[in-house]
Amino acid sequence: MDLVNLADYERAAREKLPQMAYDYYASGACDEITLAENIEAYRRIKLLNRVLVDVERRDLSTTVLGQPVEMPILIPPMAFQRMAHDEGELATARAAGSLGTIMTLSTFSNCSLERVAAVATAPLWFQLYVHRDRAVTESLVKRAEQAGYSALVVTVDAPFLAGRERDARNRFRLPPGLTAENLMVAEGRDLSEQVDSSALVAYFAARLDPALTWKDIEWLRSLTGLPVVLKGIMRADDALAALQCGASAIVVSNHGGRQLDSVPATIAVLPEIVEAVDGRLEVLIDGGVRRGTDVVKALALGARAVLCGRPVLWGLAVAGEQGVRDVLSLLRAELDCAMALCGCNSVGGIDRGVLWRPADSGGKS
Repeated sequence: MDLVNLADYERAAREKLPQMAYDYYASGACDEITLAENIEAYRRIKLLNRVLVDVERRDLSTTVLGQPVEMPILIPPMAFQRMAHDEGELATARAAGSLGTIMTLSTFSNCSLERVAAVATAPLWFQLYVHRDRAVTESLVKRAEQAGYSALVVTVDAPFLAGRERDARNRFRLPPGLTAENLMVAEGRDLSEQVDSSALVAYFAARLDPALTWKDIEWLRSLTGLPVVLKGIMRADDALAALQCGASAIVVSNHGGRQLDSVPATIAVLPEIVEAVDGRLEVLIDGGVRRGTDVVKALALGARAVLCGRPVLWGLAVAGEQGVRDVLSLLRAELDCAMALCGCNSVGGIDRGVLWRPADSGGKS
C-alpha cells in the first residue's frame, strides 16, 4: 500500500492492529457524533489563496510556552502506546525529538515517564489525571519535575469516563505483559489486573477524583514551578476561569470525541475562546487535524499550535519510530505547501486573511 497521506496510515494500521487495540484508539463516545464532527468541521472551513507573494523560503518554527519548536504540530497524550508497537512511547518520543517538536506523555503510558525522558531529545510535557489520593498526584508531579518534563498538562474534562461502546463490546483490557508503568510506581497497582468490561472505566471510577474544582488547580500550581496547561476547555467562561487560576495555556479539546458526545468540534468553538482570553494565555487545539490545511485553519483562528493524536498512533502501528516520523513529516510538508499557496512565509504570518467567508457574512473573516 502506498502511504501518501494520514488516511492511508490509518487504513494500514487497521490491517495490522488487533481489533480491540484499533477500536480503543479509533473509537469515540456513544454514537461518535463528536468524533466525526471534529473532522467534518475542518472541511467546512475554506481558505483563500494569496498570490504574488515571495514564498521561496518558509519558516515553520514557532514557540509554545516559550519553548522553540520546529513546527506548530505537537503530540498530545495518548495512553497505552505499546498496544500499537512494542517500543510504544519510547518510539514516539524519539520521533518527536528528531522533528524538533513536543510530545506529551500520558499518565496511562505503558512506558514510565523516566524511561521516556531518558530517550527524549526535545521537550516533554506530562499529562496528569488528579487522583482521589493526593499523595499519588504529588508523586507524579515530583517525578515529572525530577525527570525534566517542562510542563504539566492537566486533563479537566474527565470526572467520569464516557461510554465507549466499542470498548464495552470488546471487553477491553490491556494485553498480557502490558501495564500502566507510571501507576505501578506510584501505587503499586497493576491496571491490567482489573478484568471488568473495561479496565480503564474501572480505574477511573475507583481512583480518579470526580470532585476536582478550580481550587484544586490552584493547589496543583502550589506544588510545582512548571507551567500548568489545562486540557479539555470548550467554553469561553472556562477559558477565563483558567486564566484566573494561573494556567499558562489551555488546550481546546473534547478528548478526541471520547467524552461527552454531541459537543461541537473543537475548531468550531476556538474563535470565541481566543477572543475571550485576548492573548493573555496561549491557546492550543486538538481533535480532527488530518491535513496541513487544517493546521493553517487552526492557526488562522488563533491557535498557537495544534496537537495531532490518532495519526501518530497509526504511524506507530505501521512502522514504529519511523512511522511516527513519517506521519509528522507528511503533515509538516502539507503545512509547508499550504502556507506557500496561502501567501504566508512564516507561521506568524497566518491570520484570518487566509479564511474565506461567503457573501452573506459580508465577506469578513
